[in-house]
Amino acid sequence: MQYGDNKTKSLDNIHIDPGADQAESEANFKVYHDLMQKKVREILLVLSPYDAFILEEDGSLASRVIDEYHGLNLSNPPRMTNVSSGREALQIIQERPFDLVITMPMVVDMDGFTLGREIKALKSALPVVLLTHNLRAGYPLPDHIDLGGIDNFYIWTHDPDLLLALIKNVEDHLNAPADTVAAKVRIILLVEDSPHYLSYFLPFLYKEVVRQTQAVLDETLNQEHRLLKMRARPKILVAKNYEEAENIYLKFRSFIHGVISDTRFSRDGAMDDHGGRRLLSMIRKENPDLPLLLISSDSSNKAAAESIPAVFLDKNSHGLTGELHQFFLNHLGFGDFVFKMPGGKVLGSAGSLYSFEKMIADIPDESLAYHAERSHFSNWIMARAEVSMASRLREVRVSDFATIEEMRRYLVSSINSLRRFRQQGVVAGYSAHEFDSEIMDFVTIGKGTMGGKALGLAFMLSRLRLKCLKCQGEGLRVRIPRTFVITTGNFDDFVEKNNLRCFRDNDIDHEIAIAFRQAALPDELVKNLSDILDRINFPLTVRSSSTMEDSHFRPFAGLYATYMLPNNHPDHQVRLKQLSDAVKLVYASAYFSGPKAFAQSARLPGKDGMGIIIQELVGKVHGDYFYPAVSGVAMSQNYYPVGKMNPEDGVVQIALGFGKTVVEGEKSLRFSPRYPGLLPQFSTVDDILENSQRFFYALDMKESEEIGMRDSNLVRREIVTAGEERPVLLLSSTYSPEEHRIRDNQGKGLKVLTFAALLKFDDTLPRALDELLEDGRRGMGCAVEIEFAAELNDQGVPEEICFLQIRPMVTGSESFDVDITEEEISRAFCVSGQALGHGKTENIADIIVVKPERFAPGKTREIAKEIGELNRILTGSERPYLLIGPGRWGSNDPLLGIPVRWADISGVGAMIELRNETLKVDPSQGTHFFQNITSLGICYVTVTEGKDRLDWDWLSHLETIQETKFLRQVRLEEPFVMKLNGRESRCVMYLNRRA
Repeated sequence: MQYGDNKTKSLDNIHIDPGADQAESEANFKVYHDLMQKKVREILLVLSPYDAFILEEDGSLASRVIDEYHGLNLSNPPRMTNVSSGREALQIIQERPFDLVITMPMVVDMDGFTLGREIKALKSALPVVLLTHNLRAGYPLPDHIDLGGIDNFYIWTHDPDLLLALIKNVEDHLNAPADTVAAKVRIILLVEDSPHYLSYFLPFLYKEVVRQTQAVLDETLNQEHRLLKMRARPKILVAKNYEEAENIYLKFRSFIHGVISDTRFSRDGAMDDHGGRRLLSMIRKENPDLPLLLISSDSSNKAAAESIPAVFLDKNSHGLTGELHQFFLNHLGFGDFVFKMPGGKVLGSAGSLYSFEKMIADIPDESLAYHAERSHFSNWIMARAEVSMASRLREVRVSDFATIEEMRRYLVSSINSLRRFRQQGVVAGYSAHEFDSEIMDFVTIGKGTMGGKALGLAFMLSRLRLKCLKCQGEGLRVRIPRTFVITTGNFDDFVEKNNLRCFRDNDIDHEIAIAFRQAALPDELVKNLSDILDRINFPLTVRSSSTMEDSHFRPFAGLYATYMLPNNHPDHQVRLKQLSDAVKLVYASAYFSGPKAFAQSARLPGKDGMGIIIQELVGKVHGDYFYPAVSGVAMSQNYYPVGKMNPEDGVVQIALGFGKTVVEGEKSLRFSPRYPGLLPQFSTVDDILENSQRFFYALDMKESEEIGMRDSNLVRREIVTAGEERPVLLLSSTYSPEEHRIRDNQGKGLKVLTFAALLKFDDTLPRALDELLEDGRRGMGCAVEIEFAAELNDQGVPEEICFLQIRPMVTGSESFDVDITEEEISRAFCVSGQALGHGKTENIADIIVVKPERFAPGKTREIAKEIGELNRILTGSERPYLLIGPGRWGSNDPLLGIPVRWADISGVGAMIELRNETLKVDPSQGTHFFQNITSLGICYVTVTEGKDRLDWDWLSHLETIQETKFLRQVRLEEPFVMKLNGRESRCVMYLNRRA
């Protein structure tokens, strides 16, 4: 890989005086001053607003880059400029100099590869790097795609260290020729062609290099010299094929400090399964003592490494990070306000507006008057760039107030208002001395990233701060509940402290949960949680926010644990234990079989860092229970539009109580926010009685000292038992059996949840959700899914909507045509007019069918267990399969479908949902299961009896491979053809040669 040109400034004019030790030392450090002359000062980000936000993490990433540069004594950290289209990018690079361009596979008006070629045509030496959320966004590439415009390809995993490493690597390639000559800087050569693993290894290697370099620096060096010498850290040069690696080695052979090589990469234009062994063997012959490391996902290559000889590491090892660390170790470093009395006695000091406000509230009248009369307050605030408030305070005199106490109240109120304004939309780091639960709405605890789910919330927090939504000006409060995010660094500390990484290979979830619950959280984290509980008194939800969660193509939706806590026990220690246990159990769920199976299916490398969201629970107390009036999921893309709806009109699914009803596939109400009166599932009185919600979830507020292993104190209640509770009364209609009519009133009769107050007599909720979805789409640059909760006023009109989660939806794969012919339809064994996916596949030859004659709604849990057993066999043989069965797959309600978990179907290639009069289930687009299926590109096909076609007779005559009580597995002689047209939601499956 080459960046820019290789012309370097000659440094031969640097002379060292060997006659004086001090002069020699200073001269050596002058050499360090001259290192890294070519710096990345200007970065052009060609990204959607959401992608730009994620990369900069609401400003904190820019701060990290600055801190990193200051740590290496680099005075000019890079400035980032963002544009959202290729046209803007091509225009701005002709107007301003840039040192690096970072883009994604798709921007508004062109793909990243075309943009790269256009940039190179203008400025051939300008490095262009492609980031993608997943390989599916960049691969497979059509044959006509030219990669010549892209210097390197990375997978963005929401790890800020990747961007830092990317910048450093560009600089290393640019500066290596000059710096090796000037200061004999060492080189570590990394040979890796996989974007997945390159994105994993590169940040780790840079962190390790800096850490180890700092560790071995001479302690007698002064701080300036230590910082200067850090510039001489080993550089990391990356090669993607044999020729690049050989060229780098031969060019820098005198400065190579070590070589880390993959086993399989391109040589002479063809893939060489033994390329790494050939390269390291060549280097070993020339340099017998050079540290060499061979890495591979095939453990059998260990023998090849030993023959070189070289150290060997398995890419699949759960301890890979630690093993790399061991390879490095063993084989390869403005002021405080001082409050005084008139006589000079110091009363205390304040370093922040929070402590300043608290001190003003408590200091004696004499001290307050003393400072106010001398404009001390306004001067101190002016120094913090709060010009408007400082100017206002400067005009205020003590004589303007009847009493000193009146002035005190004015000052405290003014400062408090300022602090509230400053905190709007701000993600603040937790400090026990500065934390104010009444003002700070979003706080992070610890070091590391927030994780994907928390990043989505932080992004929407920044959007809401702009107050650009019409619904915000119409009396509706739109907010994010008060949120505390435990960052991923705490998870790493917890796992290391308690030696829990060994559980990565344990598939027994219950045993993992017990071990994690018995382990100890880091002391500092426990102290912070205890302090927070002292200051808040509302119910809490404890949720996961892993680094891979809610990202493009990898949502991990619903795979981790969630706990809800009343937070009302009179004993503080009991509340702390409950919260600590919930945190530990969420941590444990990172090691559960579901997330591991999903990660394996998505082919995600490396570890999944776990952040945790502790959030104010939305709702109100009703008797012994706490729950929101309404919760649900809103999606800006409707996969199943009906009537005059269009897919881009979006869809919403709502339920009374907590959103577990919706996300786990139980009965809820589905509508389009643009057509709230169009309710197909409520077409007739019988339809309403059949499809209306009958159960809901609420939090049991009765005192309890323990939380359970799953869902804590959530209880499933019947609507009829809550008929006198306010949300049920507001959202229900009354059914009259005598008339067989449903009336929208609260008269006598059976209460039926119709949500008429929200959808028939008021349009506040649909209009607000439509606007929020559109804002989310604009912000993220793609279709989005939002989880929300709402509270109502006494008339049943929403007075508050709370964002609980936002994630990108998987859409936009329909960029090429898939034609389905009449001839294909005529010979297909499966034809559907309601299918999700797009493309043509020919890799499935195994079919698992739920036996129609043995199926019974009461046996669905047994069926799910049998599917899991067959899945393990087929997954072990790497044989994807077609799964055919009745009802809604993954539903938590066994009467609506088969409640498979992700671990039960991790190897599935496509799924067919059968709908008939027995199981005529409304499509559930808002479920976590559904989101995970679509994110992996797994085709989901609905076959409706009497409308679509599935050839049962043909299936019954196929050879049975294995059979269970409820299932039958058949295998075809050759894979069948599956064609899906995602634009028309059509699918056919057929054999090229009919069996």
